[in-house]
This record gives sequence, C-alpha cells and structure tokens, in this order.
Amino acid sequence: MLELWGLFVSAFISSTIAPGGSEAVLAYMVAEKVQPIVWLVSVATVGNTLGALTTWWLGYMAAKKYPVETVLDKNKQRALNWVKRWGNWSLLFSWLPVVGDALCFAGGWLKLPLFFSVGLIFIGKLFRYVMVAYWFV
Repeated sequence: MLELWGLFVSAFISSTIAPGGSEAVLAYMVAEKVQPIVWLVSVATVGNTLGALTTWWLGYMAAKKYPVETVLDKNKQRALNWVKRWGNWSLLFSWLPVVGDALCFAGGWLKLPLFFSVGLIFIGKLFRYVMVAYWFV
C-alpha cells in the first residue's frame, strides 16, 4: 500500500511545475509486479490529473493579477496560443513533457471550463500511463 502512495506523490509532483519521473516509477512497479496493473495505472492517473489541476488553478489565479501577454515567456506563449486556438481540446495533450504543464497553466489562465478540462486532462493522462504499463508488462 505504501508503494501506491509513493506512486501517487511521484505522479502528482511530475504534473506540477516541479520536474519528476512518474513514468519511470510506474514502469518499475509494473515490471516488478508490485501491485495489480489496474491499481498502478489508476493511482498514477489520478495523482497526475490532480497535479495538472493544481497547475490549472495556478494559471487561473495568475490571470487575476497579471495580464496574459506581458508575463509569459515564449514557451508559455506558444502553449497559450495553442490553447486559445484549440480550447479545451488542447488539454488532451497535457501528458506531453514540458508542454503539458504549460497547456494546463494556460487553460487555467484562460479560464477554460473546469469540469470539461478535468475530463480531457484525465483522458490524456490515462492514455499515457496505459501505454507505459503496456510497454513494461
């Protein structure tokens, strides 16, 4: 049970502004058959989704204080433009390294609908972790 908490924390941290390697943790746990794969993928997905929602919330809060165009660096500007163009659907790509966090931040900054955002972020994260688990079974 303790290993599931470790996976959850790793997945959560990996999806916030802090760097992390939850895919490596999941791959190891799947390969070592620490817990059933369904549990491992579920815990990683929920943790990573909650971390992404933390980043989304940070973007939401930042929008209240800072104008969008004047504060962001070029990388985040690209993510912001992508989210402006594709809306919530861009959050399906929140699983991508580096860009995914920026997409979630931009989604919050643009005040995209929360529940639709959660659903799309969850689907993207689930897809990634299912693929990682599949590769290491």
